[in-house]
Amino acid sequence: MTSRLTRLPLRRRSAAAVAGCTLLAALFTAQTGLSAAAQTPAGPAAASHAPSGVRQWVTDADTTGPQLGPLTAVTTTSAAADTTIHVDPSLKFQKVTGFGASITDSSAAVLYRLDRPARDALMADLFDPRSGAGFGMLRQPIGASDFATADYSFDDMPAGQTDYGLEHFSIAHDTRQILPLLRQAKALNPRLQIVASPWSPPGWMKTNGSMIDGKLIDSPRIYDAYARYLVKFVQAYAAAGVPVDYLTVQNEPQALLRTDYPGTDMPVAQEAKVIERLGPALRAAGLRTKILGFDHNWSEHPFDVQSHVDVGEDPELDYPFDLLNSPAARWIAGTAYHCYYGDPARQTALKASFPGKDVFETECSGGGITRTLGAMNNWARSMIFWNLALDENHGPHTGGCTGCDGAVTVNSGTGAVTYNDNYYTLGHFSRFVRSGATRVGTAVAAAQDDPGPLQASAFSNPDRSTALVVTNPSATATHTLTITAPGIDVTTTLAPGATATYTWAAR
Repeated sequence: MTSRLTRLPLRRRSAAAVAGCTLLAALFTAQTGLSAAAQTPAGPAAASHAPSGVRQWVTDADTTGPQLGPLTAVTTTSAAADTTIHVDPSLKFQKVTGFGASITDSSAAVLYRLDRPARDALMADLFDPRSGAGFGMLRQPIGASDFATADYSFDDMPAGQTDYGLEHFSIAHDTRQILPLLRQAKALNPRLQIVASPWSPPGWMKTNGSMIDGKLIDSPRIYDAYARYLVKFVQAYAAAGVPVDYLTVQNEPQALLRTDYPGTDMPVAQEAKVIERLGPALRAAGLRTKILGFDHNWSEHPFDVQSHVDVGEDPELDYPFDLLNSPAARWIAGTAYHCYYGDPARQTALKASFPGKDVFETECSGGGITRTLGAMNNWARSMIFWNLALDENHGPHTGGCTGCDGAVTVNSGTGAVTYNDNYYTLGHFSRFVRSGATRVGTAVAAAQDDPGPLQASAFSNPDRSTALVVTNPSATATHTLTITAPGIDVTTTLAPGATATYTWAAR
């Protein structure tokens, strides 16, 4: 089947303190990749530059739905450039793990509404690295999230009963739809990696006896049981053919008031206590799954701050910093962030304080290419959008977000598939930035009076090919840009709202 990446129209939808000032300054310089020469705006171009083997893949924000073409030779121009983008492959930053979304319970239900041939074709469009988008990373809820058909954990008990021995643990719920889809995705893209996150421990482990709101009971026996619960999940998924590469212990631990879907307020001290038991338990079980801390926004949302203040609790504004300063840090490989509030520069501040720890972006819905570039340019090893697939009513879901889009929309009546902005945004990276690629120096030099300068990020693949992603945030202005790199000197244009990935082989 011909990939929809090459033949479908694009339909876009709108959608603390840092240790070591010297290190922070160095990281900021490295992040921007600016040099004195690169900060000089481009002058007039006397003639069209030779393409030098540069190819492009362009999506357009025009709401009339322009056709999305295949990878083609870059279109050059002799017009004067208003922007120069310089790529320096000798300046190296973080390794890339992958790009993708989440096969939530809701996504699985939507995908299973399709007949087998249609579902197989869609899965290929999403995961096949040769004919499709090549999504290479998924974030899987451990039990129910807000996008589920019912509230469930893997060890539910009647009210008032407990199961410290985890004798009732079972992943049977996921064996019907979620795990078959994960195995199919893994078969399509063998390099696929999984990060898993719980929205709530089983209700019997919590202060209110419910998966909705409440806290983990502050008891060594509960911390031990919860750590073993997470280990059993990783073991059960591995036995089902889906190894879990990364694990967090709580989705959005600073969200205090969940009223209609699973969630848990988990302070730093409690997360640290869980991780101090989970790390040794994973090692004892012979599992290589790595632990990521935090799993929440770049900065705490004012609503969450006020919610904690109202009940007399510390909002813990520096949660990820405090967690990595705790004894649990020895078991933590990195920090997981979400894109919903704050500035991605917080990732660079954290990296400056803890240079040996990685940064991942594990959930984003909305914000598209700008937030993705912001995350990647601030040390993120991944960008994972939220639901892989939803229906035309942004569901099904049990609560929470009522306007979230999936990477694709599957109409519940007709089965028609709409490929949304998130699909194309991810495709600009996942098709061309391979697992194990390294982000490299990228400097954007624009005119001083440019109200909407281009944004860009570049990556060197394991085969030494380069992928440069550039977006034009202006709604009205076409930009003329010159791309320079070793052996590359090309001038081209980028329409308002358009995004392009430029690629070239090793020089």
